[in-house]
This record gives sequence, structure tokens and C-alpha cells, in this order.
Amino acid sequence: MRESRRGPVKSAVPSNVVSPVRRCSRTACGRPAVATLTYVYADSTAVLGPLATYAEPHCYDLCAEHSERLTAPRGWEVVRLTDGSAPARPSGDDLEALANAVREAARPHERAAEAGGKGGGGRGGDPMEVGRRGHLRVLRSPDN
Repeated sequence: MRESRRGPVKSAVPSNVVSPVRRCSRTACGRPAVATLTYVYADSTAVLGPLATYAEPHCYDLCAEHSERLTAPRGWEVVRLTDGSAPARPSGDDLEALANAVREAARPHERAAEAGGKGGGGRGGDPMEVGRRGHLRVLRSPDN
């Protein structure tokens, strides 16, 4: 350290203390980064993907809020890449299938047996049903 008239001069950024958490690149935002933004100028594209393995000078790390609100200049395209580790949001079909499976599992076995005795070519009264294991059903292909 150098000496000055007021005493030893201290570095503005101590070199022995480095935060292991990368922070959002946006001005005045100190939240942890969760995504990395890269611009592809030749294609007029902004690519927002999972947090890069290491910080690079031409990439921008963004927190969750800034990555969700990201917009691109007019004429540019935003490509959002997912890393696959985040759980996918269930679709309407997924929720409907889950509800049907719960209803089927909650149905008493006696009523299911009665339904099997009334018409229909397969078990459970459904001509497409071939087998059953718990609340799961094996269905025959409509082509057969």
C-alpha cells in the first residue's frame, strides 16, 4: 500500500474478497443472476439462455425479473432457451389427464365391475381397453 498525507491508501475493491454469486448486469440491480443474455448482431437476435458457466465480457447476466421483462429493439427477435432443469408448466391436457386418473382411482371397484358386465368388448366397458393396472389403462389402437 502507498502512503498519502492522510494515511495508507486502500484499494476500492479488495482483491481477497470476491463474491461467488454473479449479480445482474442491469444498473443498480444487485439481485443474483439466473440467465445470460447474448446479442447476435448479424442476425438481429437477442438470445436469453440459462446462466453461462462463467462470465464473459460480451454477455450480460440478468436476474429473474429482468430476464422475464426483456424486450428487444424493433426488428430484432428474442430467442429464449430453456435448460431443461426447470420444471415445465403443465398444459391443459396434462391437468385433464391427471384429473381423470384421480377420478378413476377414486371410483369404487364394484361400480367398475358392473360397468364391465354391460356391453362393450373390453374390460371396464370400454371397447378400446385391453388391460388395467391400478389407475392406468392399456388401450387398443383404433387401427386394430
